[in-house]
Amino acid sequence: MRDLGGRAAAVRRRAILLLVLVLELAAGPARAHPQCLDFKPPFKPAQEGLVFCAMYKELGCCDSARDQELMATFYRIMDHFSYHAYVSCAGYVQELLCQECSPYAAHLFDAEDPSTPVRAVPGLCPDYCSRFWSTCRSVVTLLSNDTVLADLEQDQQRFCEYLELDDADYCYPHLLSNEQLTKDLGRVTADAEGCLQLCVEEVANGLRNPVAMVHANDGTHRSFVAEQVGVVWVYLPDRSRLEEPFLNISKAVLTSPWEGDERGFLGLAFHPHYKYNGKLYVYYSVEVGFDERIRISEFRVSSSDVNVVDHSSERVILEVDEPASNHNGGQLLFADDGYLYIFTGDGGMAGDPFGKFGNSQNKSALLGKVLRIDVDDNDRGPLYKIPPDNPFLQDPAARPEVFAYGVRNMWRCSVDRGDPVTKEGKGRIFCGDVGQNKYEEVDVIERGKNYGWRAKEGFACYDKKLCANSSLDDVLPIFAYPHKLGKSVTGGYVYRGCEYPNLNGMYIFGDFMSGRMMALKEDKKSGQWDYHEICMGLGLTCAFPGVINNYYQYIISFAEDESGELYFMSTGIASATAASGVVYKLVDPSRRAPPGKCHYDPLPVRLKSKLIKFKPKESLIGVEIPTKRSRLAGEEGPSPTPTQAITVDWLQELMNLFGEQEGALGKTTPIPKTTPTVAATTTTKAPRSAKPRKGRRRKRKNGALRLAGDTEGRGDRGRVEVFISGEWGTVCDDLWDTKNAAVVCRQLGFRYALKALKQAWFGEGRQLRILLDDVQCKGTEERLIDCKHAGVGKHNCGHHEDAGVVCGNTDSTQH
Repeated sequence: MRDLGGRAAAVRRRAILLLVLVLELAAGPARAHPQCLDFKPPFKPAQEGLVFCAMYKELGCCDSARDQELMATFYRIMDHFSYHAYVSCAGYVQELLCQECSPYAAHLFDAEDPSTPVRAVPGLCPDYCSRFWSTCRSVVTLLSNDTVLADLEQDQQRFCEYLELDDADYCYPHLLSNEQLTKDLGRVTADAEGCLQLCVEEVANGLRNPVAMVHANDGTHRSFVAEQVGVVWVYLPDRSRLEEPFLNISKAVLTSPWEGDERGFLGLAFHPHYKYNGKLYVYYSVEVGFDERIRISEFRVSSSDVNVVDHSSERVILEVDEPASNHNGGQLLFADDGYLYIFTGDGGMAGDPFGKFGNSQNKSALLGKVLRIDVDDNDRGPLYKIPPDNPFLQDPAARPEVFAYGVRNMWRCSVDRGDPVTKEGKGRIFCGDVGQNKYEEVDVIERGKNYGWRAKEGFACYDKKLCANSSLDDVLPIFAYPHKLGKSVTGGYVYRGCEYPNLNGMYIFGDFMSGRMMALKEDKKSGQWDYHEICMGLGLTCAFPGVINNYYQYIISFAEDESGELYFMSTGIASATAASGVVYKLVDPSRRAPPGKCHYDPLPVRLKSKLIKFKPKESLIGVEIPTKRSRLAGEEGPSPTPTQAITVDWLQELMNLFGEQEGALGKTTPIPKTTPTVAATTTTKAPRSAKPRKGRRRKRKNGALRLAGDTEGRGDRGRVEVFISGEWGTVCDDLWDTKNAAVVCRQLGFRYALKALKQAWFGEGRQLRILLDDVQCKGTEERLIDCKHAGVGKHNCGHHEDAGVVCGNTDSTQH
């Protein structure tokens, strides 16, 4: 698997992080946290751009369709004004409407998580509010149906207090001139030490050393996750897992429970024409008699179940004797040329001691090599052929399978998809090659090249005698780093996905031992690769629903899904039998692609196995996502109290607590470069207490809606429940259609109705009365209760017909 020599226990600094964040959040300046009303990062609108809200055409939260809707709303409102009033108020109305398009829309509208209702009018700075009140306060009733705001219209002080934000840094228009918020907006931000701040999503857990995650490129967008013990699982696009394994050869795979065992199931690759021939290839360790070998085998998918391999179909393509139990290589991949590439280790031990110059420099040995073979049309005749352009085909002293040599133990290689537009870089093969005792390196694999081991380790000489031999003509790595940064490189991918444009062209990789995440970006002019460290976002950087800022330390592997998004796998215990492995998806919190751009429609898959729904276990560390649910519902919370004094004893107690909780599980979190000095009785400034908003406590409005019954607790779907005359009830309707659903979703703050569901899809609301039946909406009504219906409480149906909806802010359920 990899070289684990010299492993040092990771230092736990989570307590220090929390201390830094306590100090930072209590007294520090605002941190930029762009967020839209759909609780995602902002984006650059597509080419058609924005016309009405053009101030946000470079980065914001509106696409052209929403821009047109806001423009229509503007003209509908302004139709109520005389010419002079139009001149005075048009600017205010446009500015207020367009704040929905601001990169900070979620903050402006006081809704920083999906559980909080969205304000009708954005939060205004007091001076701006006073000018607005003096000039155009009558427009409020046209902008909003908030009755409390209408009641306060004649009282300037209370009116503006009501429109204040608890976090004054985000009020309009002062946030436009706030350097803390506008600096580097829309870019991947770096901390004070230059470390790029990204976030992650947890997408799978409970895995035993997940060594690989691949897709079949068959249009289904399934992911196949391989465990070191020899089991491969199928994950569907919704992140649910099939109960029955795709492949289980654990009885044949040679590995053990002890930490650091490099043997096991190590590689998996699907044939480029898998959709048609059903072939896949695996790389694993076996024991034959007293010998250990690496085995490359071909399997076929079952003819009766596309989610299960026909285990009887195994054909051994190639076996190579392993003189030691380490440096087993393990990568399989098909490159753009259609050939199968096999990356072997040098045979193990230390310093490649086999023969005069080692296995890696010996072209007649298959160890320490990049091999390339042709497995097409192998049903009859030889199991594989030699590609006619393999570089050593005519060399009698070389194995014809050899494509490149001089590698030590390449752990994780990938093929660059190329720039999405220009295709620049397409087909390059990147590999991380694990070093001996000083350096780790990243290489780009080329035909016939010598990558230097054991003459060189990274850029430095290892075997001085060999290193002085200029005839080796070895290729230098594109990057190498010393062991003070990490001791076992894990190769990654050049990001070419759709969702995070800022990451395009970055080669993102990691280190198994240190848990360090790193990136390289090519300088097109010099041809050099610039290094950037990646760390998890501090403060509110990762405060988005479902996004976290920590991962388990031991980074085992990286992966791409079928649409090109980037993932990695790590674990807290480096044992093949410890079920602590997690799959994470990388997230750029600064910018995303425009809604709808990254849409795909997975081909349907017939399922015969039971589905196991994904349940995330990890959470955001060091920051509490703000929620105003209790205050907006009219509940009084406890009075704010000064922050408790922080002492050395308190800090030690906290660190001890983390130590007890985590034990052997190494979690990688944002680690501050410097530790603040904490006096024995240091106190911190109390957080600013929120001003009570007069009139904020209000009764539930007649006709209000909510969604219920979704078993996963998602806020964008559920059984429709309506509040009428002081009680909640259901909508029972066998004629329920998309026009009705459109009114519901719009009333709840979503842009689209994705599905109209009846027949109690989200369960029966038997505890409630049926309040509406025979609802017939035109689709343009402001509220569901405004649609034609049989009358409140009048119905001829039962709860088995309770209606539901699925809403969204893009016109698709898949991204």
